[in-house]
Amino acid sequence: MEPGVAATPKQAADLRLPGFIAIGPPRTGTTWLYRALGGHVGLPRETKETDFFSAHYAKGLDWYLEFFRDCAPALPMGEISPNYFAAPQAPERIASHIPGCRIVCTLRDPVERLYSFYRLMRHNGWTRATMAELAQGDTPATEASRYAHYLGRWREWFGAERVLVALYDDLESEPQRFLDAICGFIGIAPIALAGSPLLGKRVNSVTRGPRIALLAEQAWRLRRWLQERKAGAAITLLRKAGLWRFSFRGGGEFGPLDPALDRRLRERFRPEVEALEEMLGRDLSAWKRPGGAERSAVAEM
Repeated sequence: MEPGVAATPKQAADLRLPGFIAIGPPRTGTTWLYRALGGHVGLPRETKETDFFSAHYAKGLDWYLEFFRDCAPALPMGEISPNYFAAPQAPERIASHIPGCRIVCTLRDPVERLYSFYRLMRHNGWTRATMAELAQGDTPATEASRYAHYLGRWREWFGAERVLVALYDDLESEPQRFLDAICGFIGIAPIALAGSPLLGKRVNSVTRGPRIALLAEQAWRLRRWLQERKAGAAITLLRKAGLWRFSFRGGGEFGPLDPALDRRLRERFRPEVEALEEMLGRDLSAWKRPGGAERSAVAEM
């Protein structure tokens, strides 16, 4: 643990820390979950992802807990940060501060997830590579599709009984059952989706690239800079002014994933999928068959 960050046992006991954390990985339904839980649990204010236990740990617990200062005392408190899933030190850091934390791991067809994440990267100006170039070798984008490997690490730190695996397939087919399982796991009453705008709704979808990649990159850096400084009011003002819409939209539409690349990626991830099948005792044959990424190009939750 880095010096000056960890709290003493007495300090930790005096702090109100999140009781659950949804760790992702990215593009597995975490935005849908964030919106579904809003108002039913205490979540970070003015941002979905603090990335404290991955990118901002050196800023200390006071910086982190400032995000939760407005959480109602009667509500359970939690966080949804998909970048934690494959972050090397995140499990140890969370276990050090919140040893009883409940971990929610949402997983999705790994090729679907990777192609969805690629489109997000292009949308935000994070990359100008092609999908084929991004998928070559071991990159942070492909690393997060090593489900069995990273799930095993989270289970080692928290125990299998404190790590819930929720599949995107179930979110698509039975959203109420998907949400009920998570509510029961984190200890809150069921949230009825009947009449909810989230029922059957696609959220956070990315179907087009930006009009200018450099503009998108700079806009994303500005928004992230404001988030880290907890300047939510400025972010909202710029949204109302249309800056984010102008910067991130207006480009060409993404097509389906190249079938040959789809097949290669499925063979690459097959050992991970089969190891995950064994860990969960669940048939994931659909994740081994090509074609899912073509459907995901127009559907996000």
